[in-house]
Amino acid sequence: MWKDDDELFALMRARLFPAVVGDILDTLGFMHQFLPPAIKPVERSMVVAGRAMPVLETHCFARSEPEGKSPLSRQAFGLLFEALDDLAPNEVYVATGSAPEFALWGGLMTTRALHLKAAGAVLDGYSRDTAEVLELGLPVFSLGGYAQDQGPRGKVVDYRVPVEIRGIRVRPGDIVFGDQDGVLIIPREAEKEAISLALEKADTESSVRKAIKNGMSTVEAFKTFGVM
Repeated sequence: MWKDDDELFALMRARLFPAVVGDILDTLGFMHQFLPPAIKPVERSMVVAGRAMPVLETHCFARSEPEGKSPLSRQAFGLLFEALDDLAPNEVYVATGSAPEFALWGGLMTTRALHLKAAGAVLDGYSRDTAEVLELGLPVFSLGGYAQDQGPRGKVVDYRVPVEIRGIRVRPGDIVFGDQDGVLIIPREAEKEAISLALEKADTESSVRKAIKNGMSTVEAFKTFGVM
């Protein structure tokens, strides 16, 4: 039904929403695929659909630690700029690994991601420069706005590696699909079946909605269509 990722993600944004795909993943045995509900879009209408580019963060306590044994100790922001510059079209920057005490994303990062044709950012932490992010329009999901800078407080230590957010595993290439109701991680090995079945379910739900509007009871609707 789609020939490439451009068509796939356009189809998902036009005809699907995370809840219906999540329902299908439940039936396929993938029962825990939604990220924590506190991760929300900075603007309610934002929808993100793309492939995960996971980024691993850690705490630090200065921009540079000259006596540190790792080269990253002396490198402000760690590998943040390398990770950002490595974003590809249709990819979602997914960052986690440090407690939410500073912003993991901001306006300049949004500008760079847009230039690279990335699909958005999903952060297990805060974002900042909210007015600029809203003006630019890239879908950004975070715990909210918080201006405190990452520079002397956190570093990126790796990217394009599997990460976990509250027990939900996110691997490079998994699909990230989010709206105001939550962010869903669709495992790559299940994506074709899950999305195909979700499209069928979405069409069936439209029939259910029409039947209910015309007076059918919910009991009868579920008996007739098998979804609710």
